[in-house]
Amino acid sequence: MSILIDDKKSVLIQGITGREGRTRASLMKDYGTNIVAGVTPGKGGQEIIGVPVYDTVLEASEACGKFDISVLFIPAPLVRSAALEAIEAGVKLLVIVPDRVPIYDVLEIAHSAKKHKAQFVGPNTLGVLSPGKGVLGMIGGRAASARSWFFPGPVGITSRSGGITSSMAYYLAQEGIGATTLVHVGGDVVVGLPHPEVIKLFQKDPETKAIVMFGEIGGSQEERVADLVESGEVTKPIIAFIGGKAAKSGTRFSHAGAIVEGNRGTYEGKVKRLQEVGATVVDAFGDLPHATKSVLEKHGIKL
Repeated sequence: MSILIDDKKSVLIQGITGREGRTRASLMKDYGTNIVAGVTPGKGGQEIIGVPVYDTVLEASEACGKFDISVLFIPAPLVRSAALEAIEAGVKLLVIVPDRVPIYDVLEIAHSAKKHKAQFVGPNTLGVLSPGKGVLGMIGGRAASARSWFFPGPVGITSRSGGITSSMAYYLAQEGIGATTLVHVGGDVVVGLPHPEVIKLFQKDPETKAIVMFGEIGGSQEERVADLVESGEVTKPIIAFIGGKAAKSGTRFSHAGAIVEGNRGTYEGKVKRLQEVGATVVDAFGDLPHATKSVLEKHGIKL
């Protein structure tokens, strides 16, 4: 099993006729993702890599049936209208790839998603990948590399950094550790599925036996994960690395969501809180594979 994506869920691509949309659609389709249709206003009637293109999500739905997922490759100023269109058409999961989406637009998307019982990953995300099943967005870069880098296994991966998402899965694979799903939650201050929500999904997934998390300074996502462990809502072992150890107040680390403000969101606070509830926190990124293997062995989890 996997979370968010598998080889059966029907996928729509909004913005499929653009350069980015066309390129990433090829990755997704070649990897085995079930891409059913694309949408670009004014470009209906075309075909991109064998995928029919429609002017609106509603037209695509009428022709192809309801979609489980929509992946958005839309210029940031247009994301709000495209996302709301998809949600109102009944799509239950959106993957919002673009960065620089205005925060008030994201809040409006979140309000609509809650109203319609939908979810979204991002904005500013590389997406989601379930080894051997499907990819949403651009993780892996090309289908061939995604197939060679990642393979199925017992570990769920969640990360606040796009590049680190792939790196964690790659280095774990070199240690013989496969993954159920890779999720880049997105690098913005407000995201649809932050670490705590992703980890709750992993907790419910019977094939995910342990969770590897890349956290960062800024915000409270990692502390909220610790709260879930403390309350007993999450019981699976967590192995974590927190980036930004040397950052001081006012420092932004790599992207908008990773900034220390006063005493909030500090490296020390995140590490301490996670360790208090029994999570394994490594000092160096390169220690993650060995630490993960040790935790899996300790819990009798087969690779």
